[in-house]
Amino acid sequence: MRPALTYIALAACVVSGCAPDAATRTNRYDDLVTLFNEWRAFQKPKLVDGIADYSAAAMATQQRDLASYKRRLAAMDTTGWSTPQQVDYHLVRAELSGMEFDHRVLKPWARNPAFYVSIFPSQSDVPAREGPVAFGAIELWTYQFPLSAEQASELSTKLKSVPAVLRHARENLTGDAHDLWVAGIRSFKDQSRDLASLDSSVSGHAELALSVRRARDATDEFVLWLEKEAPTKNERSGVGIADYNWYLANVHLIPFSWQEQVGIMRSELARANASLRLEEERNRALPAQQLVASEEEHTRRFNAAVTEYMKFLADHDVVTIRPYMDSALRARIGTFSAGVPDTLREFFTQSDYRDPVVMRTHGYHWFDLARMAREPHESPIRHAPLLYNIFDDRAEGMATAMEEMMMHAGLFDTRPRSRELIWILLAQRAARALGDLRMHANEFTMEEAVNFASLWTPRGWLRKDGSTVWGEQHLYLQQPSYGTSYIIGKIQIEQLIGDLARQQRAQFTLKKFMDAFNAAGMIPVTLIRWELTGDPSEVRHLAELQ
Repeated sequence: MRPALTYIALAACVVSGCAPDAATRTNRYDDLVTLFNEWRAFQKPKLVDGIADYSAAAMATQQRDLASYKRRLAAMDTTGWSTPQQVDYHLVRAELSGMEFDHRVLKPWARNPAFYVSIFPSQSDVPAREGPVAFGAIELWTYQFPLSAEQASELSTKLKSVPAVLRHARENLTGDAHDLWVAGIRSFKDQSRDLASLDSSVSGHAELALSVRRARDATDEFVLWLEKEAPTKNERSGVGIADYNWYLANVHLIPFSWQEQVGIMRSELARANASLRLEEERNRALPAQQLVASEEEHTRRFNAAVTEYMKFLADHDVVTIRPYMDSALRARIGTFSAGVPDTLREFFTQSDYRDPVVMRTHGYHWFDLARMAREPHESPIRHAPLLYNIFDDRAEGMATAMEEMMMHAGLFDTRPRSRELIWILLAQRAARALGDLRMHANEFTMEEAVNFASLWTPRGWLRKDGSTVWGEQHLYLQQPSYGTSYIIGKIQIEQLIGDLARQQRAQFTLKKFMDAFNAAGMIPVTLIRWELTGDPSEVRHLAELQ
C-alpha cells in the first residue's frame, strides 16, 4: 500500500472505530501518550560530538525506523475514545506524516542551506520557529544583555558548535534546488550581520567574543562556498502539486487542495483590492494618515494603541481578558526605527506607523504564546508546540482573522482610513500566498513570486528591493502551506463561527466562541471544528482527498 493510502486508511479508522491490526491492537489512550513521548525523543537527530547528525546514513536510518512508529499508531483502536482523545491521535498521525514527507520530499538537510542557520536574534510570534530548522538553534532573544558570567559561558559553548555545524552542512548539502540554494546565501549573510551585532555587545567576555568571531568567520566562509557552488544548482525547488496536496491532507490537515487554494486566493485578492478602492472612494475627503515620526511619538502612540485595543476587547465582550494579555502586547511595542525614509520602510511598518492599533489585532499571536506558557493545555500531546509548523493555520489564521473581524466589530469606526489598511494587509497575504502555491507547482521561480507579490500589493509598499518580500517567499518555499495558512486559517475560522452560530442560535456569542476556540489549543482548525461542533466530516473529507 502506498504511504498516502496507508494514512488515509488510518484517518478513516479514527472516525469509524476500526483497527488495522487486531493481533497487536491497543485501545488505551495512555498508550498513545506513551507512543507520543517516545516519538518526540526519536524525532530528534542523534548527536555526534555534540553536533546533530544529518548525514545521509543517519537520515536513512531514521527513515527506516520511522516505520515502527507508524505500525504502532496503526494498531490503535480508538473505539470509545472521547473526541479530544481522537483529535490527539490525529495530531500524532500528522507529526509522523511530517517526518515521512521530510524524508520523501523536502529533505531540508540535503536541499536547503538555510536549514543550517543557527542564530535567531528575535522570538518567533508562533509556537515554534517557522520553517525547517536544524536541531540546536541558538535563540539569542532568550538571553538578557548585558550577560552574566554564567550566561556568557553558556552562549559561548553553543556558539562553538557553529563552525562544526557548517562543516557537516557542506557534506550533507547534496541537492540541486536552485532557488533554495541562492536564498540560503542571503540567510547566511544575515547570520553574519547578526553575529557582528552580537560581537559589539559581548566585549566584556573574552571567551564569548572569540566564539562569536569564530562563528562569524565560519559563516562568511560558508557563504563563499555557497556562492561557489550556486552555478551548479539547476533544479526547481517546489515540491509539485501532487506532493503539495498530500502534505496539506496528511500533515497540516487542510481540507482544501492546491487547486482550491489557488481559487480562494484569487478571490480574496480581488475582494481585497476592490474593497480598498471602495474605502478610498468613501474616504476621499479625509486627510491622509501620518506616519509615526519620532521615538517619543512611537512610545506614546503604540502604548495608547494597546490600551485602546484591550479596552475594546473587554467592552465588546470579544474574549475573556486574562491578566497577562495587556503585558504580552505591550512587551512587543519595540522602538522607533530612526533614519529610514518613509518611502523605504518595510511593508508592515507602513501600516503600523499609520495606525498602531491595526497590527495589535494581529498581535493575537502574543496572547496565544502567553496562554501556552501560563495555561498549558491539559493534554500532554498539545502541551508543547506541534512539529512541522502544523499549528500554522490556527496561529496565523486567527491572527489574520482578528484584523478583519475587529474592523467589522467597529474598532476603526472613528478612523475610517484605517479600514483601508485592513484591505491592504489582506491583499498582500493573498498575493504572497499565490506566490507560495505557484512556486511549489514549479510555475514560478522565487524571483517571479517576489515580483508577483510586490506587483499585486497596493500602494507599492511591498518593495521588490526590500527584505520582507524576499524573506517571506523564501520561508514559503521551505515550508509548504505556510504562505497560504493566513487566509486559509482565517476562512476556516469564519466558517466555524457561522456553523456554531447556526447550531447554537440565540446561545451563540463571540466571547463564548473565542474562549472555546482558545481552550482547544494550538492545533489545526479542522480538529478544533471537530471538537466544537462534534462533526468529524472534515476528517473524513481529508481521508478521501487522495
